[in-house]
Amino acid sequence: MTQAGVIVEEFGRTPEGEIVRLFTCTNRTGSVLKMIDYGATVVAVEVPDREGRKANVNLGFPTLEGYLGPHPYFGATVGRYANRIAGAKFTLDGVTYQLAANDGNNHLHGGIRSFSRVIWEAEPAETPEGVGVRFHRLSPDGEEGYPGNLDVTVLYLLTHDDELLIEYRATTDKPTVVNLTNHCYWNLAGAGVGDILEHVLMLEADYYLPVGPGLIPTGELAPVEGTPFDFREPTAIGARIDQVPGGYDHCFVLRSQSGEPALAARVKDPSSGRTMEIRTTQPGIQLYTANFLDGGPTVGGFGKHAAFCLETQHYPDSPNRPEFPSTVLRPGEEYHQVTVHRFGVE
Repeated sequence: MTQAGVIVEEFGRTPEGEIVRLFTCTNRTGSVLKMIDYGATVVAVEVPDREGRKANVNLGFPTLEGYLGPHPYFGATVGRYANRIAGAKFTLDGVTYQLAANDGNNHLHGGIRSFSRVIWEAEPAETPEGVGVRFHRLSPDGEEGYPGNLDVTVLYLLTHDDELLIEYRATTDKPTVVNLTNHCYWNLAGAGVGDILEHVLMLEADYYLPVGPGLIPTGELAPVEGTPFDFREPTAIGARIDQVPGGYDHCFVLRSQSGEPALAARVKDPSSGRTMEIRTTQPGIQLYTANFLDGGPTVGGFGKHAAFCLETQHYPDSPNRPEFPSTVLRPGEEYHQVTVHRFGVE
């Protein structure tokens, strides 16, 4: 059994001279979670394959410079609003709020600076269940155009059962909208080991959200049956990807809408035997197949389909879609969501 604990060291410095810290969290089985306080970002997740050989299964950069550049949210905690908001604006209680248009005419993943490009307060977290990092920040009223001072705490815990637990909590002093997620890019064969098209995926979803221009949902909940979006039975990610123009970048409607932790997805890499099971309280999960990775330096040299993302979240553009589950948070309420990734082997 490995000695569990958290080691904190300097990872680098921002151009302004701010120190960015690296937290290396090792559980009793020897699995490792590495995080930095810049963007509350997962740098690495090291778990064993069927032979017991550990490898990092999360795409990232070896140095801070990569994270300071225009990277595709590798491992980041994303907010205030994960995914897209159409026209970069929404109306709440009769007031229209203009957000940053950082994805064409739309707002993506919280805007230009957003949660993924700031240094969070961070401290090691050691509990009987595991080791990790607790992050906190106060997003000020008006940040990226959003109303309300939003007080956010996110706990990342690597349990001794090789689970990565992510727990989000937030409160506000004005009505606002909130949709937090993590943006890890997974490759269960190991980061940089080929593509993920042979990974086998199962999703607990009978419906998905079709999208129009700018990848904004049309508002329809479409059945997956008879479409390339049907992952109700385990299916290779690449089996029908050619039938989806551009690749998968779609939100799926999870069967469980109870707000209680429920199975959302299972993924298996046949080559290494590694498996990942996701349980969440969220109503949706975004499957993204790294369609925009081009092998260049801003994406760490990783190529197209080098990873997949399964971002547990509320639906894109919910602030403009009253028929979608609400993302409104009001004073006196608490935003609370949990997602658990359980790693194993077959």
